[in-house]
Amino acid sequence: MTVAIQEQDGLALGSSRLSPQLLSWIAFGVFALACILLKDEMAWLVTYPKEWFLKLPIDGQWVLLEKALEGVMDWITVTFKPFFRFVSEVLSWPLRGGDVHLFGASFQVPGLETILHWLPWPATMAIVVILAYRAKDWVLAAFSLGGLTYMLVVGYWDESMSTLALVGISVPVSLAIGLGMGLAGFQFRWARRIVEPMLDVMQTVPTFAYLVPILILFGVGPVVGIVASAIYASPPMVRNVMLGLRRVSDDVIESGQMSGCNRFQLLFQVRIPAALPTIMVGVNQTIMAALSMVIIAAIIGGFADIGWEVLSTMRKAQTGQSLLAGLVIVVMAMMMDRISRGFAERTGDIHIATGGNFLQRHPYLWAAIAATGIGIVLSHLLPFFKDYPDTLVLYPAEPLNDAVSWFTREAFFITDAIKTWTLYFFMLPMKAGLERIARPDSWGFSMDQTAAAIYWAIVLGLAAGLVRLFNWRAGVVVGLLGVLYFFGSTGTPWPAFVAAVTLIAYQVGGWRTALFAFLGMAFMLSTGAWPRAMLSFYLTATSVLFCFAIGGALGIWAAQSDRVSAVMRPINDTLQTMPLFVFLIPVIMVFLVGDFSALLAIIMYAIVPAIRYTEYGLRNVDPVAVEAARMMGCTERQVLWRVKLPLAIPEIMLGLNQVIMFALAMLVIAALVGTKGLGQWVYDSLTNARFGQGFIAGGSMALIAMIADRIIQAWAAQKKRDLGIVD
Repeated sequence: MTVAIQEQDGLALGSSRLSPQLLSWIAFGVFALACILLKDEMAWLVTYPKEWFLKLPIDGQWVLLEKALEGVMDWITVTFKPFFRFVSEVLSWPLRGGDVHLFGASFQVPGLETILHWLPWPATMAIVVILAYRAKDWVLAAFSLGGLTYMLVVGYWDESMSTLALVGISVPVSLAIGLGMGLAGFQFRWARRIVEPMLDVMQTVPTFAYLVPILILFGVGPVVGIVASAIYASPPMVRNVMLGLRRVSDDVIESGQMSGCNRFQLLFQVRIPAALPTIMVGVNQTIMAALSMVIIAAIIGGFADIGWEVLSTMRKAQTGQSLLAGLVIVVMAMMMDRISRGFAERTGDIHIATGGNFLQRHPYLWAAIAATGIGIVLSHLLPFFKDYPDTLVLYPAEPLNDAVSWFTREAFFITDAIKTWTLYFFMLPMKAGLERIARPDSWGFSMDQTAAAIYWAIVLGLAAGLVRLFNWRAGVVVGLLGVLYFFGSTGTPWPAFVAAVTLIAYQVGGWRTALFAFLGMAFMLSTGAWPRAMLSFYLTATSVLFCFAIGGALGIWAAQSDRVSAVMRPINDTLQTMPLFVFLIPVIMVFLVGDFSALLAIIMYAIVPAIRYTEYGLRNVDPVAVEAARMMGCTERQVLWRVKLPLAIPEIMLGLNQVIMFALAMLVIAALVGTKGLGQWVYDSLTNARFGQGFIAGGSMALIAMIADRIIQAWAAQKKRDLGIVD
């Protein structure tokens, strides 16, 4: 990689010529000021008129898009109901089994759920431990044994087996779909043009939105989780299949061609084996996504699994019970993650013996079969090995409830102060605006003309100072944040907001990015989703600011210290393997429901990319540039702030991209703790089976994610070009 720092265009301090980009922002400032001054007289500048909502002609009448979508879904449901019910039966058969008629005889074939519940718990433990040892080492085997023992001892064994059965069916379905789409995308250019935008939609539409049409088409039950997983968990597999096949070296392909392989043999006997390490990473990510999705599907599936146990105890505010059940999910997720990751890392190192008998070639398989047989025999001899006695169950839910109550009571003054200060002085102004929030009882003053004049003088002074220290772009950022803080996301005139985002998209990514951003926001306006989109924007933006500030600082610290990096790594791994629901449990225990609890849950889930990408970017800065700076006499602090951070900005911005994606994914889950916005709208559409509303809400969240993704990706690419970074 070569690095060269190029001069950025813009307004130099000694130049009298204004750049076109700066002139565009001056024109925007005039337009935004006019919108602000006229918003009291023209209410439509803040509230988009319902008369302007998008309508479609249906049966000679103009109906709203939401109603039109409901009509389309009703037609699909009536027309194709037998087909979807047939698919539901097919998918539920391997899970729960069914009757098989063969040669005039009828017999019952058990499903995976039945098998796992029938299998004695020592046999299940032995199989998992052997699998963990095969994947990595005795440390992972011991961890797996400890995790399974916890599930058994706290009395959640049956629920855990139900969840494992659901994952065991949904993962192969997701892998099969992902492999098929990945192979098609790699082999055919026309398929790749279809697959790639499909992946963007599948990964940005909130998970709850998937469940609305699935619920209508397939009905209530565990099949909802299987189908939803096929949508949500397939993209990682698709992307890794295409990436792995593209990265196969030309030498390997030429060797296969020289051996006389045809196209089919070249793909399945050369390319796929060579790409197997990358494909196995996709398998790992698919397993984790499937586990997360089937737990979410428990909301409407009513399946007696651990996800339903977490949800039901959270709804009853049983903090101890929900914590114990949530730990089961965490342990299960960590076990699956480490075992699948172990196989992925060892793909190239595992060699199957070709000599000897079958027992010698497959010792682990025989060990698992022997353990299963011994477990079955013991379960018939000793009831203890069949059903774990209730008298030995340790379920410390009530002591945990007492401990949480004690902590909440004793730490109330501290936690309440943190919550109040964050709400009143940061979150509420970002939501409703300082002009409406500032009151004598909270802020010590009212937002009269004098206070407003002082506020704007401070904003302008700060913007002018940053222009002088850095460039005009820093002043523009301060001005935009000042307007947003004063008027709030719900009080800012929508024409000004749309114009600002469109202008940013144009200057960063060109007219295509700008057009996409404008049309996306036009969709939200014309479908009535704008007010809720602004509430989602406020909570997402607030969370992202905290994540980026705290995560960036931790990433810098980790990049400067190997010891800190070693401590942060397992913490990051744990946070990324925990399913989304689990993040709500600790914040609800201490801070109850509300926007602040949602903020903390989002931060815990979305902070990891900020830490990891910042550390990665700083650790991979070109050593030549660092050494040159040191030879010029720069201190370590100057090297960090003047060399490493500027050169690592593209990677750091990609981390910001992922923070935004994670925050939006968590936003729908946060609706369970009382937040408003698109997440609550999606959740409401799920509980009431409103496809039109769910489509608009989920589509709006996907558009927000894709707009942010395209802008940040374009900005990162532009920054690389400006810095002369060539991979």
